[in-house]
Amino acid sequence: MPTVSAERLRAIAADLLEGAGAPRSEAETVARHCVGANLAGHDSHGIIQIPTYIDRIEKGHIVPGAAFDIVQESGTTTVVDGNWGFGYVQTERAMAMTIEKAKTQNVAATTIYKQGHVGRVAAYPLMAAEAGMIGIMTADSGRAPKQVAPFGGREARLGTNPISIAVPSDLDGPFFFDLSTAAAAAGKIKLAQARGETVPEGWLIGADGQPTDDPGVLGKGGALLPLGGNVGFKGYALSSMVEVLSAVLTGLGFGVEPTGRHNDGCFIACFKVEAFRPLATFKQDVRDFAEYLKSTPTADGFDEVLYPGEIEHNRQQARLASGIQIEDKTWDALGSLAQKFNLPAISAN
Repeated sequence: MPTVSAERLRAIAADLLEGAGAPRSEAETVARHCVGANLAGHDSHGIIQIPTYIDRIEKGHIVPGAAFDIVQESGTTTVVDGNWGFGYVQTERAMAMTIEKAKTQNVAATTIYKQGHVGRVAAYPLMAAEAGMIGIMTADSGRAPKQVAPFGGREARLGTNPISIAVPSDLDGPFFFDLSTAAAAAGKIKLAQARGETVPEGWLIGADGQPTDDPGVLGKGGALLPLGGNVGFKGYALSSMVEVLSAVLTGLGFGVEPTGRHNDGCFIACFKVEAFRPLATFKQDVRDFAEYLKSTPTADGFDEVLYPGEIEHNRQQARLASGIQIEDKTWDALGSLAQKFNLPAISAN
């Protein structure tokens, strides 16, 4: 597997997306988000997604340069029609708008519908945390094909339905979480397939409803299981609420439409910390809380206790220094796209 710097990967991704018809500014936004996911260790949402996005552009499922339409608005709320644009572009703009409203109104919320994949959900609440706010975001794939079986079921009826919350702090790395309400994100199954790997027990069931470690069953009648293992009813309940916020509240609806078009719907909320208490004191208290958690005596098999978000920060620092490993299958796919668009052959340098 080649090891490539983040800067080089961003350039490769942006060049390929521009070759597929994306405006350069949008191509760079998508590339930044994808490589940001690689840096955080979430390779399933990284550059591996670029061939998929280009395929969706060619099918008309993603519309580069799409309009950003505000269809309903108040002083604290916004409803956005993304017009099938890049989810990264439309959601980043929507989060920035929500932050601006919360600066004057203390709280603000936004829904977005009809847009492409938004990638790593944490990227957007982290924008709010940088602005001195608590940011929350949920996402759902609308009426695109489903991957997750309800607790006790054997057929996929839900998306992986991620949720993320980020808060300001004085820590070296951000204090946040970003999790799929399924046992794993669908992208992790795709990544395992690309690497020829199996997946952990408890992630998947086959079309027959039996547990399996074969990632190939997803999309062939198999399904992911809800977060929680034998208490998966908790992940199922959380997933259902994410779907209400991101699909029902946005108007996307539930179930599957015949076209199979990926259609991310999102719910965003921002809360200005200073509306509740001084920001500097809050940030210090979050740092103290994290250090209190980290001081916990470790259980057998663990070297340390990490605060939420610390592992991603550590990975980011390591990968910025040493580069990002890209599986051969993905690297070859990127090379084929470069040839298709008459771009220079890709290289790690």
